[in-house]
Amino acid sequence: MLFGACNKSNDDNNSVSGEATFSVYLTDDPSIYDAVNIDIQSVEVHFSTDTDEDTWHTVHMVSPGVHNLLRFTNGKDTILATERMAAGKITQVRLILGSNNSVVVGGVSFPLETPSAQQSGIKLNVDAQLTAGIEYKVWTDFDAARSIVATGNGKFILKPVIRVYTKAISGSVSGIVLPVESDAWVYAINGSDTLASAKPDETSGNFLINGLGAGTYSISVNGSNNYNDTTYSNVSVTTGTVTDIGTVQLHP
Repeated sequence: MLFGACNKSNDDNNSVSGEATFSVYLTDDPSIYDAVNIDIQSVEVHFSTDTDEDTWHTVHMVSPGVHNLLRFTNGKDTILATERMAAGKITQVRLILGSNNSVVVGGVSFPLETPSAQQSGIKLNVDAQLTAGIEYKVWTDFDAARSIVATGNGKFILKPVIRVYTKAISGSVSGIVLPVESDAWVYAINGSDTLASAKPDETSGNFLINGLGAGTYSISVNGSNNYNDTTYSNVSVTTGTVTDIGTVQLHP
C-alpha cells in the first residue's frame, strides 16, 4: 500500500529521476481443490533494450514465499513485488518458484511437481511501457483448476496456466447471484473460449471478474444443488470500467 499510494512528492521525484513504479500482483480463478499452495520466491523483468535474452532484473519482493491461490479469487489479490525502475518497455515477467508447492485434496496435502522446463522460471509476455512518474500495475492471474494435472497414484504436476493483465487495458464484470444456496460459478465467455471465472461470495452472492479485454461477452451462471443455469448474452466490457449485470436470480 505504501508503494501504491498517490503522493505528489513521490510522483515529482519519479518524474525528475526518470523512474516509474512497477508492481506485480497475484490473483486467481477458483478451483475444486481445498488449497493450491505456490512458492513464489522472486519476480524478474526483461526490458526491450536488453540485448541478451538471459538478462533479467529482479523486482523487490514484498511477499515472497508460499501463497494459497484460492485466497485470491473473486477479485481479491495480493502484491508480490514492487520497485521504482527506469522508464522503458518491459516485455516479459518471470516468476521464480521455490520447491514448497502443494495441492490439498479432500483434506490431504500432496506435493506439486514442477517440470524441469519451468525450473528456470515461468516466463510471461507483457507489454508494459513504463513512463516516468506513473505507477504501472500488472496482475498475474493463475487458473488453478487448469494449472494442476493429476497423473494418478497421488501425483500432481504444476503446469501453470496464467493470464497477465493491467487495469489500464482491461475491464471487469460484477453482479450478485442469488440465492447463495445455488452454490453457483460464473464464467466469462468470448466465442468458444472461457476466459475467466468467479465464485460468488458465500454470504452476499457478490462476484467480480477482472482482467477482461474490451469487447462483448457471454456471462454464464451455472447453478448447483438443483438450481438451473442461466446465460447473459452480449455483455459489453469497456476498458477501465466495471460492467454490473445486476442481480441474477437462479431458480430450481
